[in-house]
Amino acid sequence: MYFLGVGIVFLLLKSLEIGFVAGWSWWLVLFPFVLAVVWWAWADASGYTKRKAMEREDERRQARIDKNREAIGLEKKRPNRKR
Repeated sequence: MYFLGVGIVFLLLKSLEIGFVAGWSWWLVLFPFVLAVVWWAWADASGYTKRKAMEREDERRQARIDKNREAIGLEKKRPNRKR
């Protein structure tokens, strides 16, 4: 996502001819978009995107469970301890 943001900023600076970016070649200005495509391809192929989505879902689920337990007066579930 950062690559996309940087690419948009560079694109605006180049098209409006503002600052040092105005003198850059278009290849350099568009390179962050290439990096964004490569990052998204790697993230999808490696399972990174799905893993992060599952982690967020698990955190939301656990927060909901903790909130409901607290609402009915039960303690939060403790992590399993080895004995």
